[in-house]
Amino acid sequence: MLLRVPDYFEQFRCLAGDCPHTCCAKWEVVIDEDTARRYAAEPGPFGERLRSVLQRDQEGDLCFPLDGCRCPFLDGENLCEIHRRLGEAATSVTCREHPRFTEEYGPFREITLSASCPAANALLLGSRESLTFRETESGGVEEPGDPWLSWLLPLRQRMLEVTGDRSRPLRRRLAEVLALALEVQLCLDREREEDLAELIAGWQPKWTERATGGPGLFPEALAYLAELETLEPEWTALLKQAEQAAPAPGEEALLERITAYFLFRYPLKAVNDGDVLGRVQFCVLAVLTVERLAAVCGLGEALRRFSCEIEHSQENLDRLLEGFWQSETFALERFWNELSAI
Repeated sequence: MLLRVPDYFEQFRCLAGDCPHTCCAKWEVVIDEDTARRYAAEPGPFGERLRSVLQRDQEGDLCFPLDGCRCPFLDGENLCEIHRRLGEAATSVTCREHPRFTEEYGPFREITLSASCPAANALLLGSRESLTFRETESGGVEEPGDPWLSWLLPLRQRMLEVTGDRSRPLRRRLAEVLALALEVQLCLDREREEDLAELIAGWQPKWTERATGGPGLFPEALAYLAELETLEPEWTALLKQAEQAAPAPGEEALLERITAYFLFRYPLKAVNDGDVLGRVQFCVLAVLTVERLAAVCGLGEALRRFSCEIEHSQENLDRLLEGFWQSETFALERFWNELSAI
């Protein structure tokens, strides 16, 4: 099976007790069934303690409820007591894998490192070179891939190429990526999937003035984000500050890497719902929002907070995708106006 990862993947090391934003705080830890069975059989006082804490949440998932916003097994040194006593294999799949996001696409697997993790965030923003992705052969049984991957993969590759072309301003590149997604979505909506391979292969960036002179995305987009589920109380306050702050253009090389991070993660997920345009709109919105928030808290912290609030909540992501075709806040004209702004 083919494995694809970002070029800094092998450099990742968990900060453990030195992490300023430990993933064992503020987020409820879901326990998979295999790990729960192990806890059920764990002998002695520690096994009794594991079983006494384990509960089911409102969604029916087994979890360790937070105790003062902390996992009950997070010790005073910000280390996992289960890991210390029983070893890493005794922790849940969530704990073992975080901050890795793994996507299975049949004949290949892709893994990203969540930008909510300070160590992964620092690696992503630790270079000004264009972000690339490495391919290796890994174990695992290959399964047939979705037929859409035959054009979704070239589509994503073309978008990454456009994003990495530094001969043009980043906002223009974002507009071109969005324009390509729109052409593909129109082709899909007309049920002309057979034309997509040729469309993508022959597509060339072309700048056309689309701005209407109307409003851009902000500050309304920040207000919309503030209405979503809040995982960290500081998130809403940060959005309010950004609404009132003057926008400050960010460093394009780093924003380009952030763009590639999101484009690698999301367009292929259109195999689930056919929403290519919405997935790409999300990527563009993410980059522009992070840039906007950076004026208040710095680029790394802005990216970490956005990832925490949106990438770790499927409900929030789904509401955003719905908003792209339901809410005037995210009308395509507003994207064009925002991207045309100097």
